[in-house]
Amino acid sequence: MIGAALLCSLACALPQEGLSPARFARKLSRLSPRPELRPDPTNAMADNERAARFGRALFFDPRLSRDESFSCATCHDPALAFTDGRSLAEGRVKLARNSPTLLNVGRRRWLFWDGRADSLWAQARHPLESPIEMDGDRLALARLIASDAGYRVQYEALFGPAPQLTDSARFPAHAKPMPEDKDDPRHLAWERMKDDDRALADAVLVNVSKSLAAYQRRLKTGESKFDEFASAYLAGDVSGGGHLSAEARRGLELFFSKGQCTLCHMGPELTDEEFHHLAVPPLNEELPIDQGRHLGAILVKRDSFNASGEHSDQREGEAADFVQLLISDADQFGEMRTPSLRNVADTAPYMHQGQFKTLEEVVHFYSTLEGAQRTGHHQELTLTPAEFTPKEEKDLVSFLRSLSAPLTDPSWARAPKPESEPLDAPR
Repeated sequence: MIGAALLCSLACALPQEGLSPARFARKLSRLSPRPELRPDPTNAMADNERAARFGRALFFDPRLSRDESFSCATCHDPALAFTDGRSLAEGRVKLARNSPTLLNVGRRRWLFWDGRADSLWAQARHPLESPIEMDGDRLALARLIASDAGYRVQYEALFGPAPQLTDSARFPAHAKPMPEDKDDPRHLAWERMKDDDRALADAVLVNVSKSLAAYQRRLKTGESKFDEFASAYLAGDVSGGGHLSAEARRGLELFFSKGQCTLCHMGPELTDEEFHHLAVPPLNEELPIDQGRHLGAILVKRDSFNASGEHSDQREGEAADFVQLLISDADQFGEMRTPSLRNVADTAPYMHQGQFKTLEEVVHFYSTLEGAQRTGHHQELTLTPAEFTPKEEKDLVSFLRSLSAPLTDPSWARAPKPESEPLDAPR
């Protein structure tokens, strides 16, 4: 989804002359084709087909929530490009941020708008236990895995024996760490457990999270009209095979030139995977001030589930180095992650609080900066109106729409049907 950093470059634009064909081709080659999905060495199950099938079943199962009323798919609906279509997500209460799409989420370097998770499996555990989202707990999750025959078979085929939870003195019905609410009965129950027993519950949560991540890595989109255009153009067909309309092609040229959009939306995923603070006004004045990356960097670094932590399958390596070297400072206050623009036309509303309902509204805002609010400790210092004409705004939106593509395997968008598709059946 487009967030606080969407089209940063539009707002930072300095007028340029039109691009030469050679320069246009160089810029185009940096956006397409897309490379294969990178492996995740911190998750040994990341590309395991059986883990993905297990994760898919869990993704659509409302029993993972405290009151069994909603699942991961409630906020990430396949029919809505794995978003919920709302400005602000709704769990047990209304949240303060928008639900990002899960399309191509396996390609993200940081997760959440503030980047407080550094892997897809580390991200997956957050909503499962968050008191304002699903509010489940790891003991209830372990009991579900042990008591559901299908889940138990699948879990044990992947991870070995599920923990024996028959001793209620050792394993309460509900327990999880809740440092923000130490008087909650579930936190008190967790504190009474022995370290070895807590480690068993932790392992179930980690394994479930890694299976959910394996599933979500399958949510990959294929070639868009833009990619087809780029392939033809770079092969020598200056018409791009006719895959882009005249409007979309003019919009692409604006994206490269007057908009300078690739300052932030670069590379095949059209994101720099970094964080920016722009002048987007809040959705409403009732929402709390959002610290963004400033707090996110602190949280991910101290998270025991990060890439360098004990639950990672590769505690030393590039991912671990990223988080170990991470710095949080005041300049990051209010910064939000630059989203990918892939399939952006399908993921409204936009920005980290869903402030804009349409792409037209987003592009117009950065063309004029009307209503911009320059608050916080740090701003993009070159933030100025892009001053697009109405025709240019339409052309740019037309290009953004050309970035949509369907899933490479649409079957992953469907909830499993156990009666006809058992979890342990070959695919």
